Amino acid sequence: MTAPRRSRTDEPADPRGLALLDWYDRHRRVLPWRALPGQRPDPYHVWLSEIMLQQTTVETVKPYFAKFLALWPDIRALAAADDQAVLSAWAGLGYYARARNLIACARAVAARPGAAFPETEEGLRALPGIGAYTAAAIAAIAFDEPAVVIDGNIERVITRLEAIETPLPRAKAEIADVLRPMVPAGRPGDFAQALMDLGSGICRPRNPDCLLCPFRSNCKAAANGRATAFPVKPARKGKPVRHGTAYLVRDGAGRILLGTRPAKGLLAGMAEVPNTGWAEIAPPDSPPVPADWMRRNAPVIHVFTHFELRLIVAEARLAGEMPPPPGLRWVAQADLAGEPLPTLFRKVIEAV
Repeated sequence: MTAPRRSRTDEPADPRGLALLDWYDRHRRVLPWRALPGQRPDPYHVWLSEIMLQQTTVETVKPYFAKFLALWPDIRALAAADDQAVLSAWAGLGYYARARNLIACARAVAARPGAAFPETEEGLRALPGIGAYTAAAIAAIAFDEPAVVIDGNIERVITRLEAIETPLPRAKAEIADVLRPMVPAGRPGDFAQALMDLGSGICRPRNPDCLLCPFRSNCKAAANGRATAFPVKPARKGKPVRHGTAYLVRDGAGRILLGTRPAKGLLAGMAEVPNTGWAEIAPPDSPPVPADWMRRNAPVIHVFTHFELRLIVAEARLAGEMPPPPGLRWVAQADLAGEPLPTLFRKVIEAV
C-alpha cells in the first residue's frame, strides 16, 4: 500500500505555478508509471520510465515499460538480470548506451542499503546513466525535492511564456531562472509533470491550443502571435553520411548468421548482421563466408544522432549447413525475437 503524498504546504511564489497545478488537477494524463492522486510514486517506476522516455515518445515506451515490469518488477530483479536478456527486451528503443547504463544503475542501487534510490539530485547524479535532467525529474517526482526540471516540452512552454529569444541550449539558464520561483515546495513533482503534460497536449510544437492553456493570459509569445517562433534553435547542420555493406546469409536450414558487436562503442554488446563497418567511404568487401552474394540496389538507411548510415545489403543462401565462422553464430528465424537486435539490423533482415 503506497503512502499518500505530502499535501500542498507552500504555494509557489509565482502565481502562475498555482494556475498550472489547478489545470493539472483537472487534466493530468494517466500513464502507467505515474502515481494516481494521493499515492506515493514508486521510485523504480519513475526512474525506469525517465530512462526509457529519453529521445522516445510516450506511446512507444508504454509496451516496453509493461514488458520490463513483467520481467523485472523491482530494482533487485533488474539488477540480477542477465545483460543480454535486458538488451533483448530493450531492442527497438534505440540509444543502447541507456540500456547498458540501466543495468549498471540497477546494480548500483541494489547494492545500497534497502536497495533504495538516493533521494537528492546530487545523490542521483552519482548513479550510472543519470544526468542533470533525469536526476531533477526523479528527485522532484519520486521524492518531492523542489528541483528545477527542464526537458524539451518544458523548454518550449517556458520560452514561449517569456518569449526568450536566446537560442537553445544557451537558453537553459534563463529557463531555470523563470522556473525556480514557480516551483511549489509542496508539489514539485506534480508541477514538473504538469509542465510536461502542458507541452505534450496543449503547447505543442505546431498548432498549440493557446485558448486552452492555463498560461494564456501571461504568455508573451502568444500575445504577440509568435508562439511557434519559440523555442529559438540554432541553424541545423546537415548530418554526415556513412556507408557500408551488411551480409545477410541463410544456411540450408534457414538460419541467419549473426554476430555480437564489441562491448564498447556504438550499439555495444548488441547482436548484428555481419558487416564491413561504416565510414565516409564504404569499406572494402569482407563477406563472412564464401557464397554467391547478390547485392540489393536500395540501401537500408538509418539515422543515428550524429550521422546517417546507408548500408548496402548483400544476401546469399547456402545449400547446406556449415559451422559458423569464429565469433559468429547461426540463429533460427523463430529465435530472432530473443536476440538483442537493434532497429538497424532488424531493418537489414526485413529488407530481404
